[in-house]
Amino acid sequence: MSGILWLALDGVGHPQDAPPGSVWEQDLPTLRAVVDAGLALDATLGVPGLPQSGTGQSCWLTGTDAVRAMGEHFGPVPGPTLQALLRERGLPRRLTEAGGRAALVNAYAPAYLAGGGRRNRLGCFPYAFQAAGLALNPPDVPALEPGLGLAYSSPWTPTGPEENILRLGEALAGALGAYDLLVADLWLGDLLGHQGREGAPPEVRIAGRAYLRRVDRLLTGAVQAGARVVLSSDHGNLENLNVKSHTLARVPLGAVGLPPLPHPPVADIVQGGEQVGRWLGLP
Repeated sequence: MSGILWLALDGVGHPQDAPPGSVWEQDLPTLRAVVDAGLALDATLGVPGLPQSGTGQSCWLTGTDAVRAMGEHFGPVPGPTLQALLRERGLPRRLTEAGGRAALVNAYAPAYLAGGGRRNRLGCFPYAFQAAGLALNPPDVPALEPGLGLAYSSPWTPTGPEENILRLGEALAGALGAYDLLVADLWLGDLLGHQGREGAPPEVRIAGRAYLRRVDRLLTGAVQAGARVVLSSDHGNLENLNVKSHTLARVPLGAVGLPPLPHPPVADIVQGGEQVGRWLGLP
């Protein structure tokens, strides 16, 4: 059986918790089918404040309550406490130690990998893969730009057609024959969400809608090519462009081609991380 493709969306709250007129209100046939058939998970974990990427992604990657470990929501990048948790419990390390193969499919620029100074600049996903001894920019998997063919600055113009993203999904599905897990760390949604303000700027709304259409095409290509897929998010943001900050929205957990979720189903992002590990056959 081929491996699992994990599409880890950063900053995309569940459509059930989005305000009227959100970027979710458009034709997203595959993405909405997967999200609507899945779960809406709590990302707050009962802790005051707005969920953040550092702790949220660490919950997904470790199946551990990283917010309690920190004592607060924390991010965007992991500091020493979360780094230790990712080194000890990170999914890439656990899978590798169990004899599995994993790769992060993001394409990283040399300047990003070089970092700056002694302080960690890597997000949770690249940090966890490096901590497992896995190289970034692996040459034997299709490289994915997190913008999915959109520029990284306003007005976020397309740099390629949406159909290129569908073919990329197909290519990632083909690469799963040699891997147990391929992960796409898709962070443009969070970047766009932070451009929000009262009245939802039209240019940001246009870019946010275009981005979700490209996520839909990536997912469509992968599913049509027979991939088993997990789709998740760490916290809300893009779903409400009336505010600049993260939100308290629940986040999606969707799956294609995988065993059904347990009953009672998982309720939060810690349990979501545990479930991803179970799908991979890890304790």
